[in-house]
Amino acid sequence: MLKRCADAEDPYTTVEVRNPNARDAIFTVKVGFRDGSGFKMAETTDQVSVPAKGTATHRVFAGRAGDVSRISQCDVQRRADADE
Repeated sequence: MLKRCADAEDPYTTVEVRNPNARDAIFTVKVGFRDGSGFKMAETTDQVSVPAKGTATHRVFAGRAGDVSRISQCDVQRRADADE
């Protein structure tokens, strides 16, 4: 779940990942960065460790998108896949 989109003042997008499973897991989170016209400037994936039945907050660096001040929308994949 998206908590905060990156901008020029803070080039990190904050996401929250929930683990419904009964064991700790590592999830792959995918975040896309779009400009004002909807063009996807970049997309990145990060791995996030989440405790069993818990949540984790993670910050994703948006610098790979180039000019962070052009970001107007962050897209977070609704369902993160647990890595085996």
